[in-house]
Amino acid sequence: MKTRRFGRTGIEVSELVLGGGWVGGLFIDADEDTRRRALRMALDAGVNWIDTAGDYGGGVSETHLGRLIAELEPGERPGVSTKARLDMGGSETVASQIDRMIDASLERLGTDSVDVYKLHNPVAAESDARRIALREVLGRGGVADTLDRLRGDGRARHVGLTAVGEIGPLVEAVSSGAFDTAQVYYNMLNPSADMPAGADWDGGGFGGLLDACAAQDMGTMNIRVFSAGVLASETRHGREIPVADGPGLDEQARRARLALAALGGEHGDRAQTALRFALANARMSCAVIGFATMGHLETALEACERGPLPEEALERLAPLHESRFAAA
Repeated sequence: MKTRRFGRTGIEVSELVLGGGWVGGLFIDADEDTRRRALRMALDAGVNWIDTAGDYGGGVSETHLGRLIAELEPGERPGVSTKARLDMGGSETVASQIDRMIDASLERLGTDSVDVYKLHNPVAAESDARRIALREVLGRGGVADTLDRLRGDGRARHVGLTAVGEIGPLVEAVSSGAFDTAQVYYNMLNPSADMPAGADWDGGGFGGLLDACAAQDMGTMNIRVFSAGVLASETRHGREIPVADGPGLDEQARRARLALAALGGEHGDRAQTALRFALANARMSCAVIGFATMGHLETALEACERGPLPEEALERLAPLHESRFAAA
């Protein structure tokens, strides 16, 4: 397992990061022995990081991971990042919510400090039930100020944000320099985050985002590598969450068929091909992958062993990206 520089944090993070979320669900739904074996397999392969969140399984993911990590020798414990999803419709302040949520996360994880603590909400011009307004992120007493305080008191070593939402406010938040890391939406069906600012993409366009992250020397965590699962499999499992305002699952499935047909079958199975596409972007520090089974983890580790897609494969995808997967 290769590692990459995690931006200005100075950390060397493994290219593959274990995701503790609901969609894969292994660290929520699997039995304890399976979870333990999965973590052991990942660590033995060189994975050195786990990403979770306080709302994954209502705290179950953090609880399970905290118990498993406590069984490890200190020298082999992976880095951990976790996140806070704020309620923007209630009366509790942003600062109060973050204080309460990180303390609960630390208790579940069984530690007094987390390596990276992140905002989980999408960033937008205005808040709604799901998204947080830029002024609540950067304004006095908002997210950035509160996360900086967590760094100061030692509850978080580094801080970050989930870089989804509206591209204008997102770039402003990233360009503020307040965050050490960003979770970036990027995959074979929507590589717009690595395109120049202003690049058009139908719904969910993130042009200029990686440029903004690079300007601040931020660590970048590639999320949604499988594009709501449509790249990994033709079979739907009912937990797909497409990016807001982007194409629906049927259209994404059409685009997946086009991309995979252009590449042929020589780069591994569907999931391996999608992960190897993500690994080909050197501006991504790591790829966060959630797993449902031990087999899924084995498949991902094999993809990492094979390495990034070669340049000639990326060139085969270029016409599809340039045309935005125009219908034939």
